[in-house]
Amino acid sequence: MSQVEKVLVTGSNGFVGQNLVSQLRRSGYEVITFDLENGDIAMDRLNYSNVKHVFHLASKVYVPASWENTFDFYRTNVMGTTNVLELCRANHCSLTYISSYVYGTPQYLPVDEKHPVSPASPYNHSKLMAEEICKYYAQTFDVPVVVLRPVNIYGPGQNISFLVPEIIQQVLNKSRDYVEVMDLRPKRDFLYIDDFINAIISTIHMDRFDIFNIGSGYSLSVEEIIKTTMHVAGISKPIRSKKIERKNEVWDVYVNIQKFKDTFHWEPKISFGAGIKKCLEVLSLS
Repeated sequence: MSQVEKVLVTGSNGFVGQNLVSQLRRSGYEVITFDLENGDIAMDRLNYSNVKHVFHLASKVYVPASWENTFDFYRTNVMGTTNVLELCRANHCSLTYISSYVYGTPQYLPVDEKHPVSPASPYNHSKLMAEEICKYYAQTFDVPVVVLRPVNIYGPGQNISFLVPEIIQQVLNKSRDYVEVMDLRPKRDFLYIDDFINAIISTIHMDRFDIFNIGSGYSLSVEEIIKTTMHVAGISKPIRSKKIERKNEVWDVYVNIQKFKDTFHWEPKISFGAGIKKCLEVLSLS
């Protein structure tokens, strides 16, 4: 049994949160959960005794929505993180904070942790502000915090509003004669959910503040994602682009994950094609 027996997961009903809670329980941890659907992370008193580590995932996450509901993103993501840090400070427990990609348009590739930050949306900026508060609590109140900056996570059960599940749905939909997306050109770094969960859990014994990028270390274009999905599914359809560019679009990004690999002896194990296959297998069973 791990030395850490009781942990708190905020955002436990989200895509990542559900997978994290399941894996933690399979690994023998006692898991306490908090979700935004049942509480206000920014204002509710977080009174959990004997918690040794907190995995803080609870946040508003959809980038396009952050341009429309900006205040809610700052309130939840910044003040909610401060509330969690107060819990850690009071209970002398450590924290793993799940941040986001905060570098904006890359000045060089792959993007490492020393790359200048330039958040491209209110969502990304709110996560960066929360990182700064984490650093302050670590330096001032001796709260051990690991900040993870993930790229694009995908896997079974992800909301259809995200790119990969939307593409899978279009590929498999027999009533659709083609696959259509906003733009075929943007390239991103995609990491399968199981690899991400293993990375998160590996941080549980970290006793100091540090920041790490998490990803696969290579990028795929939207067009490559569609073609890979069709290949794995054994389906061929025409591909169409609406040629609509998102505001502040980043055209290509992948991250340097060497620092995390060296620190935690972690490697992403699931290729993109293998990850798509797992997604399709789960759908075939549902």
